[in-house]
Amino acid sequence: MSGIITDTIAAIATPPGNAGIGIIRVSGDEAVAIVNKLFYGKKKNIDLFTVPSHLLNYGTIQDGDELLDEVLVAVMRGPHSYTAEDTVEINCHGGFLVTRKILETVIKYGARPAEPGEFTKRAFLHGRIDLSQAEAVMDLIHAQNEYAVKSSALQLKGSVSRKVKKMREEILYELAYIESALDDPEHISLDGYEESLLEVLKPMIFQLEKMISSADQGKIISEGIRTVILGKPNAGKSSLLNVLLGEERAIVTDIAGTTRDVLEEHICLGGIHLNIMDTAGIRETKDKVEQIGVSRAKDAADAADLILYVVDGSCPLNDDDEMIIKIIQDKKAVVLLNKTDLRLKVKEQELEEKTGHTIISVSAKEETGVDNLEKAIRDMFLAGEINFNDQLIITNVRHKAALMSCKESLNMVISSIESGMPEDFLTIDLMDAYKYLGSIIGEAVEDDLVDKIFEKFCMGK
Repeated sequence: MSGIITDTIAAIATPPGNAGIGIIRVSGDEAVAIVNKLFYGKKKNIDLFTVPSHLLNYGTIQDGDELLDEVLVAVMRGPHSYTAEDTVEINCHGGFLVTRKILETVIKYGARPAEPGEFTKRAFLHGRIDLSQAEAVMDLIHAQNEYAVKSSALQLKGSVSRKVKKMREEILYELAYIESALDDPEHISLDGYEESLLEVLKPMIFQLEKMISSADQGKIISEGIRTVILGKPNAGKSSLLNVLLGEERAIVTDIAGTTRDVLEEHICLGGIHLNIMDTAGIRETKDKVEQIGVSRAKDAADAADLILYVVDGSCPLNDDDEMIIKIIQDKKAVVLLNKTDLRLKVKEQELEEKTGHTIISVSAKEETGVDNLEKAIRDMFLAGEINFNDQLIITNVRHKAALMSCKESLNMVISSIESGMPEDFLTIDLMDAYKYLGSIIGEAVEDDLVDKIFEKFCMGK
């Protein structure tokens, strides 16, 4: 990494708009000096250079004689701050104008506007957190369900870092042993070393496989399940979407083919985030507009993680149903036997035999069966409850790629041992594995990668 920049940055750390409070964050070598020029204690003149760290000080922010706001100011001296630098937070009244005015005044007196994610980037550059923890901060901000919050919080506390660092220490020990033995063969023997190295690498590969396999759950946790509702016209797809949303979002009529295009919504069902799409009813039609809708419905189904096939239980299955059953054959799907409030002409057993998927009886009209649908999705994607106390889940695509590369390198070491390659040859792949793991926590990563990661952050964080 390049040298650490220590100039002073400032940003509004709270969302824009009317609110009870707004926070302007200032960090860097001149943070205390800049705010000290603007802050006036309410009862006595307060010197921010002498106030205790991490305590609130009541007063006003003024630009000369101009009063900007009554505030509470906290000084957090480095390295015991978020950025590990001297940091000052100005707590003012919420509102776009007042926070903007105070920020402009702080900049006027010597700070510069912070870039997106720059506060967290400085925390990383100063060694307060590693790169995986920095990414967990962003994941925590964007978490859309309970599982994502818990997973991100654990990674922020270092769950990924600890595992990665432990494996790196083990690899580094083996590298050092080989190098020492090659440099001093009279005192350090490599006789039988390959067997002991295998005893180290095989459990490590098992741990890597376990972490990599958790990434499928991690994707679901962090991004949600891409879900498509399929069914023939008037099966009750839009009614089901409205029930899941808890509001009348999709248009529902008795006219077949009302839904002509894909309607996408985001819902949280039992703590699981669904990116759910209501599609046009699938049927053979000569209507050109409806044909486009049917085509888009099929394309959405091809890209889906989960298909909810809604069957109109009040009428027999027909050719349109047969078409849909072919679409869902090799897909993760739940079949919803809808309109159970009416006299059914389709039996659950018949439907299960035809589709080969889980059948759940529901009534979109009576709003029944949703609990069973929730349980089926949880069992299908999360394999039951996730215990965040002892389960490490990889939610970052970059981490997964690095773990896979590390595993590949360690497998190459094993192949070299089995092929009888000399010990110095083993160090090449061991070093690669060490570097791949290091890239997860930010060891020896390129500046442009770091910049790309932090530019995804929101302003003020």
